[in-house]
Amino acid sequence: MHEEYILTQEDVKILNTNKGLTALLSKEPYNIEKAVRYVKYEKRLKKLQVELIRLQSWVIDENERIIVIFEGRDAAGKGGAIRRATERMNPRHLRIVALPKPTEDEKSQWYFQRYVKQFPKAGELVFFDRSWYNRAVVEPVNGFCTQEEHEIFMNQVNDFESMITESGIRLVKIYMSISKKEQAKRFDDIKSDPLKQWKMTAVDEQAQELWDTYTAYKNKMFSKTKEGVVKWKIIRANRKTFARVDAIKHILNNIPYDKNKKV
Repeated sequence: MHEEYILTQEDVKILNTNKGLTALLSKEPYNIEKAVRYVKYEKRLKKLQVELIRLQSWVIDENERIIVIFEGRDAAGKGGAIRRATERMNPRHLRIVALPKPTEDEKSQWYFQRYVKQFPKAGELVFFDRSWYNRAVVEPVNGFCTQEEHEIFMNQVNDFESMITESGIRLVKIYMSISKKEQAKRFDDIKSDPLKQWKMTAVDEQAQELWDTYTAYKNKMFSKTKEGVVKWKIIRANRKTFARVDAIKHILNNIPYDKNKKV
């Protein structure tokens, strides 16, 4: 418990609720400040999720097509942010896409082809947990593509996204950014949790060692795509709750849905 933390009357009210007591007693050692902060986050998240339902209703009614892509280092919280964004929405009108490594057939095709197959139909939102930007960073860092394939991608990606937006699809790009120390801490948490150990991959195991190489390719990606039609939203993600709220707010702020629509 942080002795310097001074409870306000609002904090006392929060802690006297079922959610407040649950947040306080669920973890030891007890931490009043964290418990209050978590309940406030849950309250804020619920309001944002109501707005996401309103956004989705607008998408369905107006036959809009939305793509939201989440990029970032391993353990940056992409999947968790997507889950919070989508957990209250109508699953019939959204898809979460996390593609496995390409098949031999897919390797022989135009690189973007397997992603295009996942694009939304009218009235649908698609969330990509990693996207075509694998070839910008993950693939060259880990030796999964040649330097020539990487350069071809970099030369095509801005035109590709111009074609996406010119076709009427709305594209939102979010990059979750964490520190090297935080990534190491999250990897340790995953390895020590039997319910999460399956998340750890061979690529994850090398992430700390390849940190600087990843940074170089990431910076190259940002430099190249700043000329494109859709800008990146970089979210500081060391604190997961703040990052999730920021990600949802960015989605809501970048899609011109009807904010007065009934849900």
